[in-house]
Amino acid sequence: MFQVRIHGRGGQGVVTAAELLSVAAFRAGKHAQAFPSFGSERTGAPVVAFCRVDDKEIRLREPILEPDCLIVQDATLFKSIDLFEGLHPKGYLLVNTRKSFEELHLEKVVHRLPEGHARMVPATELAMQHVGRAVPNAALLGALAALTRLVSLEHVVAAIRDAFPGKVGEANVLAAMAAHDALVRHDVAA
Repeated sequence: MFQVRIHGRGGQGVVTAAELLSVAAFRAGKHAQAFPSFGSERTGAPVVAFCRVDDKEIRLREPILEPDCLIVQDATLFKSIDLFEGLHPKGYLLVNTRKSFEELHLEKVVHRLPEGHARMVPATELAMQHVGRAVPNAALLGALAALTRLVSLEHVVAAIRDAFPGKVGEANVLAAMAAHDALVRHDVAA
Protein backbone atom coordinates (compact mmCIF):
# COMPACT_ATOMS: atom_id res chain seq x y z
CA MET A 1 0.00 0.00 0.00
CA PHE A 2 1.21 3.51 -0.84
CA GLN A 3 0.06 6.22 1.57
CA VAL A 4 0.06 9.96 0.87
CA ARG A 5 -0.45 12.73 3.41
CA ILE A 6 -1.18 16.22 2.06
CA HIS A 7 -0.70 19.32 4.23
CA GLY A 8 -1.92 22.77 3.31
CA ARG A 9 -4.33 25.51 4.25
CA GLY A 10 -8.04 25.87 3.73
CA GLY A 11 -8.78 27.19 0.25
CA GLN A 12 -5.74 25.59 -1.42
CA GLY A 13 -7.59 22.47 -2.57
CA VAL A 14 -5.98 20.02 -0.14
CA VAL A 15 -9.07 17.82 0.16
CA THR A 16 -9.69 18.01 -3.58
CA ALA A 17 -6.08 16.94 -4.23
CA ALA A 18 -6.57 13.76 -2.19
CA GLU A 19 -9.87 13.04 -3.96
CA LEU A 20 -8.35 13.63 -7.41
CA LEU A 21 -5.42 11.36 -6.57
CA SER A 22 -7.79 8.59 -5.52
CA VAL A 23 -9.75 8.94 -8.78
CA ALA A 24 -6.51 8.87 -10.80
CA ALA A 25 -5.48 5.68 -8.97
CA PHE A 26 -8.89 4.14 -9.57
CA ARG A 27 -8.58 4.97 -13.28
CA ALA A 28 -5.20 3.18 -13.19
CA GLY A 29 -6.97 0.04 -12.00
CA LYS A 30 -6.01 0.36 -8.34
CA HIS A 31 -8.00 0.55 -5.14
CA ALA A 32 -7.94 3.94 -3.43
CA GLN A 33 -9.47 5.95 -0.64
CA ALA A 34 -9.25 9.64 0.20
CA PHE A 35 -10.41 11.51 3.28
CA PRO A 36 -9.73 14.83 5.05
CA SER A 37 -8.93 15.85 8.60
CA PHE A 38 -9.45 19.44 9.64
CA GLY A 39 -10.70 21.51 12.55
CA SER A 40 -12.10 24.91 11.74
CA GLU A 41 -13.24 25.08 8.15
CA ARG A 42 -12.05 28.57 7.35
CA THR A 43 -9.76 29.78 4.61
CA GLY A 44 -6.15 29.74 5.74
CA ALA A 45 -6.57 27.21 8.57
CA PRO A 46 -4.27 24.16 8.46
CA VAL A 47 -5.82 21.20 6.67
CA VAL A 48 -4.60 17.63 6.22
CA ALA A 49 -5.95 15.13 3.71
CA PHE A 50 -4.98 11.53 3.11
CA CYS A 51 -4.96 9.13 0.19
CA ARG A 52 -4.20 5.41 0.18
CA VAL A 53 -3.54 3.43 -3.01
CA ASP A 54 -3.17 -0.33 -3.27
CA ASP A 55 -3.60 -3.20 -5.68
CA LYS A 56 -6.09 -4.82 -3.33
CA GLU A 57 -9.07 -3.65 -1.29
CA ILE A 58 -8.22 -1.13 1.43
CA ARG A 59 -9.84 -1.80 4.80
CA LEU A 60 -7.97 0.77 6.93
CA ARG A 61 -9.91 3.87 7.89
CA GLU A 62 -7.62 5.74 10.26
CA PRO A 63 -5.45 8.77 9.46
CA ILE A 64 -2.08 8.10 7.84
CA LEU A 65 0.61 8.30 10.52
CA GLU A 66 3.46 6.82 8.44
CA PRO A 67 3.16 8.23 4.91
CA ASP A 68 5.17 7.02 1.95
CA CYS A 69 4.77 10.47 0.43
CA LEU A 70 4.30 13.88 1.96
CA ILE A 71 2.91 16.75 -0.14
CA VAL A 72 3.20 20.22 1.38
CA GLN A 73 1.00 22.78 -0.35
CA ASP A 74 2.07 25.65 1.94
CA ALA A 75 5.71 25.80 3.05
CA THR A 76 4.87 28.22 5.89
CA LEU A 77 3.45 25.21 7.76
CA PHE A 78 7.01 23.99 8.42
CA LYS A 79 7.32 26.77 11.02
CA SER A 80 4.35 25.61 13.10
CA ILE A 81 3.84 21.85 12.59
CA ASP A 82 6.16 18.82 12.50
CA LEU A 83 5.07 17.72 9.05
CA PHE A 84 7.74 15.01 8.81
CA GLU A 85 6.41 12.93 11.68
CA GLY A 86 6.23 9.31 10.54
CA LEU A 87 7.58 9.92 7.00
CA HIS A 88 8.95 6.62 5.71
CA PRO A 89 12.80 6.62 5.49
CA LYS A 90 12.52 5.81 1.78
CA GLY A 91 9.58 8.17 1.33
CA TYR A 92 8.97 11.06 -1.01
CA LEU A 93 8.65 14.77 -0.25
CA LEU A 94 7.02 17.25 -2.61
CA VAL A 95 6.91 20.92 -1.55
CA ASN A 96 5.11 23.80 -3.22
CA THR A 97 7.82 26.45 -3.25
CA ARG A 98 10.42 28.16 -5.35
CA LYS A 99 12.82 28.30 -2.39
CA SER A 100 15.57 25.74 -1.95
CA PHE A 101 15.50 23.15 0.81
CA GLU A 102 18.43 25.00 2.38
CA GLU A 103 16.44 28.26 2.44
CA LEU A 104 13.62 26.36 4.16
CA HIS A 105 16.13 24.80 6.60
CA LEU A 106 15.10 21.30 5.51
CA GLU A 107 18.44 20.01 4.27
CA LYS A 108 18.80 17.52 7.19
CA VAL A 109 15.42 15.94 6.43
CA VAL A 110 16.07 15.87 2.68
CA HIS A 111 19.49 14.22 3.12
CA ARG A 112 17.85 11.37 5.08
CA LEU A 113 15.66 10.52 2.07
CA PRO A 114 16.92 8.62 -0.99
CA GLU A 115 18.43 10.84 -3.68
CA GLY A 116 15.77 12.35 -5.92
CA HIS A 117 12.91 11.64 -3.49
CA ALA A 118 12.60 15.25 -2.30
CA ARG A 119 11.55 17.86 -4.81
CA MET A 120 10.04 21.31 -4.93
CA VAL A 121 7.81 22.78 -7.57
CA PRO A 122 6.37 26.32 -7.82
CA ALA A 123 2.82 24.97 -7.94
CA THR A 124 1.11 28.17 -6.82
CA GLU A 125 2.90 30.13 -9.55
CA LEU A 126 1.86 27.54 -12.13
CA ALA A 127 -1.72 27.69 -10.87
CA MET A 128 -1.75 31.48 -11.10
CA GLN A 129 -0.33 31.32 -14.61
CA HIS A 130 -2.77 28.71 -15.92
CA VAL A 131 -5.83 28.84 -13.62
CA GLY A 132 -5.68 32.44 -12.43
CA ARG A 133 -6.09 31.38 -8.78
CA ALA A 134 -3.68 30.29 -6.05
CA VAL A 135 -4.84 26.65 -5.97
CA PRO A 136 -1.71 24.50 -6.29
CA ASN A 137 -3.40 21.09 -5.98
CA ALA A 138 -3.59 20.08 -9.66
CA ALA A 139 -0.02 21.20 -10.35
CA LEU A 140 1.21 19.20 -7.35
CA LEU A 141 -0.58 16.09 -8.60
CA GLY A 142 1.14 16.45 -11.97
CA ALA A 143 4.47 16.73 -10.13
CA LEU A 144 3.57 13.73 -7.95
CA ALA A 145 3.01 11.62 -11.06
CA ALA A 146 6.52 12.52 -12.27
CA LEU A 147 8.15 12.04 -8.87
CA THR A 148 6.62 8.74 -7.72
CA ARG A 149 5.04 7.21 -10.82
CA LEU A 150 2.24 6.07 -8.47
CA VAL A 151 -0.17 7.15 -11.21
CA SER A 152 0.49 8.43 -14.71
CA LEU A 153 0.03 11.99 -15.87
CA GLU A 154 -2.74 10.69 -18.16
CA HIS A 155 -4.66 9.36 -15.16
CA VAL A 156 -4.21 12.64 -13.28
CA VAL A 157 -5.44 14.59 -16.31
CA ALA A 158 -8.49 12.32 -16.65
CA ALA A 159 -9.32 12.75 -12.94
CA ILE A 160 -9.10 16.54 -13.25
CA ARG A 161 -11.34 16.54 -16.31
CA ASP A 162 -13.86 14.29 -14.53
CA ALA A 163 -14.05 16.67 -11.57
CA PHE A 164 -13.90 19.96 -13.48
CA PRO A 165 -15.26 19.75 -17.01
CA GLY A 166 -14.78 22.77 -19.26
CA LYS A 167 -12.44 25.75 -18.99
CA VAL A 168 -11.62 25.32 -15.30
CA GLY A 169 -10.64 21.70 -15.82
CA GLU A 170 -8.52 22.46 -18.86
CA ALA A 171 -6.72 25.26 -17.01
CA ASN A 172 -5.92 22.86 -14.16
CA VAL A 173 -4.77 20.24 -16.68
CA LEU A 174 -2.29 22.77 -18.08
CA ALA A 175 -0.97 23.47 -14.56
CA ALA A 176 -0.59 19.74 -13.86
CA MET A 177 1.19 19.18 -17.16
CA ALA A 178 3.55 22.11 -16.57
CA ALA A 179 4.52 20.82 -13.10
CA HIS A 180 5.00 17.30 -14.45
CA ASP A 181 7.18 18.57 -17.28
CA ALA A 182 9.23 20.73 -14.88
CA LEU A 183 10.14 17.68 -12.79
CA VAL A 184 10.81 15.47 -15.81
CA ARG A 185 13.04 18.15 -17.39
CA HIS A 186 14.97 18.48 -14.13
CA ASP A 187 15.49 14.70 -13.97
CA VAL A 188 16.82 14.65 -17.54
CA ALA A 189 19.19 17.55 -16.79
CA ALA A 190 20.47 15.98 -13.55
